[in-house]
Amino acid sequence: MMQQRNAQNVYKQNQILNASPKKLVVLLYDGCIKNMKLAELSIAEKKMDQANTALIKAQDIIAELASTLNFDQGGQIAQDLSDIYEYLMTKLIEANRTKEISIIQKNREMMEELRDAWAEI
Repeated sequence: MMQQRNAQNVYKQNQILNASPKKLVVLLYDGCIKNMKLAELSIAEKKMDQANTALIKAQDIIAELASTLNFDQGGQIAQDLSDIYEYLMTKLIEANRTKEISIIQKNREMMEELRDAWAEI
């Protein structure tokens, strides 16, 4: 079991180290979506500490996505993404405070749409 986990970690590290900048953005989206799903499951199972941890990780990823925006070259698209990320951060903080799955689900769907758009680029 430990060897399998170690092999998975090595694979993930190689995937990240060899990824293009666009692929890294998609990987960040994937990580955020994964943590949002984990938060939903944790709340459903009344594991509030795990939900809190997952939501904070999702917020950290959104902050990382926001920090990669290039307003000089991206113009209006960068500003629009910045506004979306700010909205998502606010909603995830609210979801963490209230532990309402519906808030997470709605915003996870938005992240999935953004992820799909990035994957098509």
